[in-house]
Amino acid sequence: MAKFIVETSARHVHLTDADIETLFGKGATLTHKKDLSQPGQFACEERVKLVGPKREIANVIVLGPARPESQVEISYTDARTLGIDAPVRESGDLAGTPGCKLVGPCGEVDLTAGVIIAKRHIHMTPADAAELGVSDKEIVSVKLDSPRSTIYGDVVVRVKDSFALAMHIDTDESNAACAFGQFYGEIVK
Repeated sequence: MAKFIVETSARHVHLTDADIETLFGKGATLTHKKDLSQPGQFACEERVKLVGPKREIANVIVLGPARPESQVEISYTDARTLGIDAPVRESGDLAGTPGCKLVGPCGEVDLTAGVIIAKRHIHMTPADAAELGVSDKEIVSVKLDSPRSTIYGDVVVRVKDSFALAMHIDTDESNAACAFGQFYGEIVK
């Protein structure tokens, strides 16, 4: 099987245009800081504070571009810190999820839903899927080549022409595998 890059996705927020204006001021737009591995996605200069029932987490990065629904992606450790019972979900699957308060320099947004722990996933093109012998929405297991070799199950395959081949795990998963810096994974059958 072919190997692919595995990237750690730290806590972050996706925002609607309306929430961007509420948090950062009338007419505000996201300020591009650096491109991410997925085409068209980028890290922004903007940061927000997450406020939960128990605690707060400051300086959380905003990712662009703006989305149709605001979404907060955190690790299980973050969820416990905030006091939020966040479910493991695919990005965009927000029905029935809890919310939290977002605080920016110009205002606050009370999300009624949108806080998730992102499900482990692999982005790939249709050509990558054909080469790897998998299909969109298939659930696979992936072995990480890291100092603490780990096999993660329940990894969802996401296939789209615009994707770049990369697996995303959160900081809890990365820490468990001692997967720091550049490392790779492969699908195991």
